[in-house]
Amino acid sequence: MFEKDDGAAQLTSAGDAFDRLVSGKLRALLSLCGPPLKKGKTRIFHGLHQDFPSVAVVGLGKKNAGINEQENWNEGKENIRTAVAVGCRQIQDLEIPCVEVDPCGDAQAAAEGAVLGLHEYNELKQKKKPVVTPQLHGSAESEAWQKGVIYAEGQNLARYLMEAPANYITPIKFAEHIEQKLRSFSNVKVHIRQESWITTQEMGAFLSVAKGSAEPPIFLEIHYLGSANTDDSPLVFVGKGVTFDSGGISLKPSSGMDAMRADMGGAATVCSAIVTAAALNLPLNIIGLAPLCENMPSGKANKPGDVVRAKNGKTIQVDNTDAEGRLLLADALCYAHNFNARAIVNAATLTGAMDVALGSAATGVFTNSSWLWTHLYEASILTGDRVWRMPLFEHYTKQVTDCPLADVSNIGKYSRAGGACTAAAFLKEFVTASHWAHLDIAGVMSNKDEVPYLRKGMAGRPTRTLVEFAARLSQDSHNAK
Repeated sequence: MFEKDDGAAQLTSAGDAFDRLVSGKLRALLSLCGPPLKKGKTRIFHGLHQDFPSVAVVGLGKKNAGINEQENWNEGKENIRTAVAVGCRQIQDLEIPCVEVDPCGDAQAAAEGAVLGLHEYNELKQKKKPVVTPQLHGSAESEAWQKGVIYAEGQNLARYLMEAPANYITPIKFAEHIEQKLRSFSNVKVHIRQESWITTQEMGAFLSVAKGSAEPPIFLEIHYLGSANTDDSPLVFVGKGVTFDSGGISLKPSSGMDAMRADMGGAATVCSAIVTAAALNLPLNIIGLAPLCENMPSGKANKPGDVVRAKNGKTIQVDNTDAEGRLLLADALCYAHNFNARAIVNAATLTGAMDVALGSAATGVFTNSSWLWTHLYEASILTGDRVWRMPLFEHYTKQVTDCPLADVSNIGKYSRAGGACTAAAFLKEFVTASHWAHLDIAGVMSNKDEVPYLRKGMAGRPTRTLVEFAARLSQDSHNAK
């Protein structure tokens, strides 16, 4: 139900058709219930029609809501995602196994709201919520609906990986799970690289983090060849894959440490984005790289003040072992330069400072390329999973290169000041590509109630924005040809 500019209510096309089917009873009941429904508010009616024993009516907000320049997203799409999620959950509470969803004029957004809104990690519970299967009401927008389902299932895969306990998603189990998801695609190759291979690649920074844990490290490498020309320059995604982060010797406080099972959120989102790209058959080549390990305190762990050597030969002073993600990414970014990439995009739950800066409103993006930023930003407006550009000033570079024992320090010399920015400046020391972006997703790692169409828990953000970005890039390639 939309809210018109004059405050009156208006049913969607599907709502109108249903009201005619029940001889105007829906409108009559709604008018008896009081003022028109506000955005996200719902009412349930029973017994209106034998084929639809229960009907949830939800407020969709302003009828003509589109791109909101202040909010940097398409408000109409966000309203649909929220309303559909609310309605589907109401049906789930009634233990009805199937729900037909009104496309609300945007079937992709409606499908995303339904599939995202119903998802909940309850793999390990004996008592589970009833499974509800959402399907499109009518057949006019079935292609857009299916696209939305695929987008949402991609984000749900990332949510599943991030939410699962660290003893269930170890480095090898993470890699095997992604391999299984990609097994049916003939144009995808998955390489699960063992520690011996990592050693031959001279990834000393990555190995220095991994050596503190009994779990052996894995370097996951995915090649999706979606372009008609398999030699086309690929988009390279790199994701931080710390499957549990204790902080190492620089041990984190125990309160909330359990959430560090999701410190592989970067790897989860980029790998899930590639699974989604394959399902959508996007016409471009994508390579995914995920260094996977645990960061644990032991007799073999990095010690504050240790110096390690990265793949490009640069030495790194490890002043804080809890700034470990950037050590993994340093070596993975060096390796990413082997592929003549169109662009390199890395994602990582990298810094608590990013959460302090932006909270869960948007992913922080540090990039050396305005072209790349524009594509990411425009993609995020459509998905509602926003990005915000952050600075890569020389000011921050000086704070990591002014280092007493090595070429670079893994924390800025002013400690907490500009922590997300100094982390990005550190990564920049391992990048020579002209189109590179670093996405710090620490602030969007989990959801309490900020995104109304996601339940509480790990968020899987910004998987859909990465997919939409890849789709836009593939469209660019097609237009160029």
